[in-house]
Amino acid sequence: MSIWEYANPTKFMRTTDRLLPWLVVGAVIGCVAGVVWGFLTPEDFRQGSTVKIVFLHVPAAMMAINIWVMMLIASLIWIIRRHHVSALAAKAAAPIGAVMTLIALATGAIWGQPMWGTWWEWDPRLTSFLILFLFYVGYIALWSAIEDPDSAADLTGVLCLVGSVFALLSRYAVLFWNQGLHQGASLSVAPGERMSAVYRYPLYLSMLGFFLLFLALLVIRTRTEIRRRRLAALQAREMRA
Repeated sequence: MSIWEYANPTKFMRTTDRLLPWLVVGAVIGCVAGVVWGFLTPEDFRQGSTVKIVFLHVPAAMMAINIWVMMLIASLIWIIRRHHVSALAAKAAAPIGAVMTLIALATGAIWGQPMWGTWWEWDPRLTSFLILFLFYVGYIALWSAIEDPDSAADLTGVLCLVGSVFALLSRYAVLFWNQGLHQGASLSVAPGERMSAVYRYPLYLSMLGFFLLFLALLVIRTRTEIRRRRLAALQAREMRA
């Protein structure tokens, strides 16, 4: 069985019809259990109770970057192989990624205010994350502005390639520039920098929950886009007839 079989809309719809309930259940369990477990952890000896926002901030930031990477891969598949499901999946993922980026920015500001004494700082990672959010908004707007779906997929694919630079900067900005207030990776394996297990395990669960939530929302939105495309094709056929 080839993975390209799922580029067939009928095959995709049939497979995801069975998969979707499991994704929804897993997402609910993972998100609720991870966040609740995280907020029941003890206070950090340096950051106090404010550290608990990590169970929302880190999973949202992780998904914000990785969703753009997924959109890039889907866009490349569309450009190279012209599979419509991949283009529709990239389109469906964009609003989810925008919301995740907004959550990461908002929770980062809430976390940063008591730690840094300011809600916002033009830190390399914060700035690149803000630009990434603007790319998400631009990507969504470009899809809406172009009537022909194939042309929209081509142009948004190019935009996705350009925006990938900022997705990369968002992930590695702390390593590229030594200056800036933002801390390094929360899940670093470097000696002396690794997060305590009391925070690490609920964070893993929360990250899994956010990942499953993205998959569930992606499947729902992609299925909606396929139905919308089919409806548009039927309406165009009726107009010609």
